[in-house]
Amino acid sequence: MCNQACVDFIKKSLNQGNVRGKSVIEVGALNVNGSARAYIETLSPAKYIGVDIEKGPGVDEVCDAEQLLERFNNESFDILISTEVIEHVKDWKLVLHNFKNILKPGGMIVITTRSFGYPYHGYPYDYWRFETSDFESIFSDFKIQSVEKDLSKPGAFIAAVKPDNFIETALSGYRLFSMICNDRVVGISAGDIVKFKILRGITILASKLIPGALKPVIKKYILRRGA
Repeated sequence: MCNQACVDFIKKSLNQGNVRGKSVIEVGALNVNGSARAYIETLSPAKYIGVDIEKGPGVDEVCDAEQLLERFNNESFDILISTEVIEHVKDWKLVLHNFKNILKPGGMIVITTRSFGYPYHGYPYDYWRFETSDFESIFSDFKIQSVEKDLSKPGAFIAAVKPDNFIETALSGYRLFSMICNDRVVGISAGDIVKFKILRGITILASKLIPGALKPVIKKYILRRGA
């Protein structure tokens, strides 16, 4: 799943010189509103495997991103592509650990995601917002080729290479902005999700019942109370 800006970033980051004869995995491969697969396959990869949490166009295997290393071995792919996925996974630290370790030394990772200011879009949840500065910290253990903002909608892109002497950065205490908690947090609890669902339900109900002029005021109050 990706917009045109995501596809353009992938085209800029990957070419026949770094794809030809290589093994590629795409995490979040379900083609809902666009995919980079058709472009990548013109670059003659040795193999291309698309994984997602459900069957559909572009999906070769059903596999949760949190279980990648259980399904595939460490250092088993040369290139990993993931577009508009990591904001939707509850345990982003585990998922990015999997992304980093499934790559061979010298392998490239290309990720696109959403940043603060992009509206909530649950599938079924929408947990996180990543900034370019977050990518610079999270991938300080990789050789970063490019980190960019999505200029069309709030988002962040990164292309980076796994070094031969890879030593993984510890992220256990890292705080990332959570759409559930409306703040930078280390992690999200089940209680946080329940609270968010209640507040979101109230907001949606209020939007149907309250006069238009009062809606922004009520929404701001509810979010402040939930922070």
